[in-house]
Amino acid sequence: QLQLVESGGGLVQPGGSLRLSCAASGFTLDYYAIGWFRQAPGKEQEGVSCIRNDGSTYYADSVSGRFTISRDNAKNTVYLQMNSLKPEDTGVYYCAADRRVGCLRSGLGYVDYWGQGTQVTVSS
Repeated sequence: QLQLVESGGGLVQPGGSLRLSCAASGFTLDYYAIGWFRQAPGKEQEGVSCIRNDGSTYYADSVSGRFTISRDNAKNTVYLQMNSLKPEDTGVYYCAADRRVGCLRSGLGYVDYWGQGTQVTVSS
């Protein structure tokens, strides 16, 4: 079964940190660009960060300097390290894989696979 599985979400206080993981099963991430997206209640989905298969990274202005995307091809996993979290970072975070187009700014040009999402809540 080809799928992406996110983990690492949770409840954190403002200023705290979380690390999200996106693990692939049934296929190899090496040839894919991977993007992280988030969906907040009442807002449009936002491309948060993207990493190409050559390791180049892209970030939305809202998270630049606070979030870091990375990949470990040996573990077939992509990570999103989130520091200095703010209440406006709250939402469901999804990872997605694209082999056809690649990163477009902080999003993807096409999505071959979506993960099921993980909830991130930043609140005191």
